[in-house]
Formats: sequence, structure tokens, C-alpha cells
Amino acid sequence: MRASGILLPVSSLPSRYGIGCFSRSAYEFVDQLRAAGQRYWQILPLGPTSFGDSPYQSFSTFAGNPYFISLEELIEQGVLTKEECDAADFGDDPADIDYGKLYRARFPLLRKAYERSDISRNPEFQSFMEKNSYWVRDYAIFMAVKDLFGGASWDRWPEDIRKRWGYSMDYYQRELYYEIEFYEYLQFTFWQQWAKLKSYANENGIRIIGDIPIYVAYDSADTWAHTELFQLDEENLPTAVAGCPPDGFAADGQLWGNPLYRWEYHRETGYAWWLSRLAYCYQLYDVVRIDHFRGFDEYFSIPYGEKTAHRGHWEKGPGIDFFRRVKEALGEKEIIAEDLGYVTDTVRQLVRESGYPGMKVIEFAFDSRDTGSANDYLPHNYSENSVVYTGTHDNETLTGWFRDIQPGERRMVRNYIHNFTVPDDEIYWDLVCMAMRSVSKLCVIPVQDYLGYDNRARINRPSTLGTNWRWRLREGELTEELIRRIKEITRWYGRG
Repeated sequence: MRASGILLPVSSLPSRYGIGCFSRSAYEFVDQLRAAGQRYWQILPLGPTSFGDSPYQSFSTFAGNPYFISLEELIEQGVLTKEECDAADFGDDPADIDYGKLYRARFPLLRKAYERSDISRNPEFQSFMEKNSYWVRDYAIFMAVKDLFGGASWDRWPEDIRKRWGYSMDYYQRELYYEIEFYEYLQFTFWQQWAKLKSYANENGIRIIGDIPIYVAYDSADTWAHTELFQLDEENLPTAVAGCPPDGFAADGQLWGNPLYRWEYHRETGYAWWLSRLAYCYQLYDVVRIDHFRGFDEYFSIPYGEKTAHRGHWEKGPGIDFFRRVKEALGEKEIIAEDLGYVTDTVRQLVRESGYPGMKVIEFAFDSRDTGSANDYLPHNYSENSVVYTGTHDNETLTGWFRDIQPGERRMVRNYIHNFTVPDDEIYWDLVCMAMRSVSKLCVIPVQDYLGYDNRARINRPSTLGTNWRWRLREGELTEELIRRIKEITRWYGRG
């Protein structure tokens, strides 16, 4: 069945207290999606962010970001007051997230809420802890110990807790009891609020597309608690890390720094950790987009300590064996394979064998280095089993992209859409419509591209720091007129 959706990170929702969250605005956005005839809301990873604020570098692959907890709901519960929240300084730009101010203002408020919650007596909290004991306790201890040592990465902790010696774990659990329980409270509160929002979306015919990175961060509870899963040495330092080789976009390649998996160990355990990770994802989301899908076919291994990716090399990943195991254990689950970038024949074969739809991106279709009609991203080359985007969170907005490409590439666009008169700042509608009328069974449009915004509304510029993940939608920008137009396009192209 043909369908469409909108990409908008939770952090980019309008909100009162510094960052998009599970507040009233999230429910209003669900209402707007329904009014616009959409069936999907695609978000970015929900995990707690670390230095750089990227949702793709999280302190846990299971935990939720405390920033997304609605302070308004905590006010309604009586554990915070409106005066306390209004007095906090979250910044004064409703279109921007100031992460420094957010960190300094949010956690003291959340701590007050915890101290007033009497959470240990709550039977729902006790049930949550029991059900999620396989990850939440390790995460809460990890965060409490990290706070104790001034936020230092776990490889710089004292050896006893770094290596999780039994007596040391007992000691810190006793000494940091309330700090640990605070982080458990945050996860319980996150889960309650997200489950409520997701239920509301599903009841209104909106399905959630979640996003999980293939890798976890080195400085994470996952790596600290499960060193056996990763390519680490006797001191638990990586022997090799993830990244991408040099190409036309990055002369030194990309050095992500994530620890690589010991795939032979995962295979021996029947991929148990991965299965628990994915099973948990399907409690959070209806559909899962797996970032960097090609890493299951081949992954790029860079020796630890290198400053660039030049000395990296390709290694074989688990391949189709992994996805067969996923289907055996979890059944037929909906997965979107992020197969962008340099795609080899073996990657294409893996996507075909898995049966999962791959991704198509309109912005990749008009490259002056490839002037033929065989470009995989030109809509006439799509297959039905695909998901089309105008751009992703890593790309320029459509309007920004069209301004930045070369004159010859702009001519390619106009020739393809056969429209030579539409102004440059309005051509985004033609490109949105081109994606919507493609044969791809699902079309997802970033909200910025419906609004025609330039690159000031860009979410992320890969390999840069300081300006990413900050853009926010302001109250009232999604007007009733725009929603009616989206609904009309959706209906005309059979996606309603």
C-alpha cells in the first residue's frame, strides 16, 4: 500500500522549555500528520546524547534521552512547579537548541522531580525495573559513576570499576544508591511518557519510524557492561574503530571512533545481544530504520589511534545469516535498510536477500559526475520496494541544496521535471511532488522541505561540531493552509 510520512526529530518539535519533547506540541504534531493525510512520523534516535549532541553517539543504545521528558507533565504530576520551570534559563531563541543551557537547567529540575516522586514505592516503577533489568541497571550505574568522576570516559575510571570487579560493583551501588535510582527514575519517566505518545499516534493512524545506529558509542553503558561484544584489548581499549574510507566528499575519510563488533562472538551466541536490542526497538517503534546497513555486509576497520581513515580496510560482516536469525527470532518485522553512499554489488545482494526496502534520495539524483539516466536515485529507476526521501537529516534542505549545486546540475533538475519557468525558491514543490508520485511504496519528506526552508534549517552537517542537531520548528509554522496542501498532494499521488 502506498503511503507517506514526515521526518521531524523529537528535539525539533516546538516546545516551551528549550528542546522538543513529549509535551503538548508532540500530540499536536500527531494531529497535524493525521490532518495532512500522513501515515508515518519518522524520528531520529531517542538515546541520551553525549559530547557533540549527536543522537548517533549515545550513552546507551537502550536508554531514552532525559531531555525529551515533558516538564509540563511533571508539573501536572505535582513534582515540579510552573514557577520553577519558567525561572530556568533554556535560551531565548525558539528556533534553536542551546545544549549548554539545556544541560545546566534541565537536570536540576529533573533531580527535584525525582526527590519529590517517592518513586521507590511506585509499583509501576518496580515493574518497569524488573522488566528492563537486563539494561537499565547497568545504564544507571554507568551514569552515576560517570558523574562521580566528572563525566570522564569509562576507560579513565579506576581499574576496579572500569573492569567491573564484583566487590567494586557492590561498593558503588551502595555508595551511589540515590544517584543510581535518579537515573532509573528518568528512564521510567521517559518510558511512560513515550509509550503514551506512541499510543496516541497509533490510535490516530500514525506509525512511528525509529532510527538506530548500527554501532554504539565507546563511552557507553553497552560497551562498558559488555566488553566481550566488541574488538577490545586486555585493557578494554579498542583495537580498531569504525569509519568510512576517503572519497570525493572527505579526502581523509570519516573517523567515527565507534568500537567494532566481534561478529564471530555474536554468531556463536545466536546474535543474542542484537536480538534483545531489536526486540526492545519494536517496543519503541513500529518500523526501524537501520543506519549504515552496508556494515552488515562489509565494515571499514581503522586501527585504533589513527587520526584519519587512510589506513583502514574492509572486513566482512555477518551478512544474510544475521537477518535470517532476526526473522527466526522476532518474525517478520518492518525494517528500512539505509543503503546510501558507495553501494557495492554485494550490498545490493544483501538488501535483495533481506527483502527490506532500501532508500532513495532525490538530492542524489542530479550529479554532474553522472550525467546518464542510469543513476539509481533518478525516480524512473526506483523499484516499488523502496523508501524515497527528498533528503535526510544529514543532507541540505531542498531549497539550500538547489541553491548550492552547480548551474549544470540545476539545468539537469529542470530538464528532468520539465519545468523551466518556476522560480528557484519555489522549485522544492516540484521535487516534493516528484518524490510523492514515484513508485516507491513509502515517501518520507523532511518537514523543512514542505516549508521551503534554506540551510539555516539544516539538521546536521556531517564531520562538523557545534552547529548540529539544533534546529527547531516554531509554533504556528505548520499552518492550516500548508497542511491542506500536503493532504491534497498526498491524495493526488495515491498515498492518502
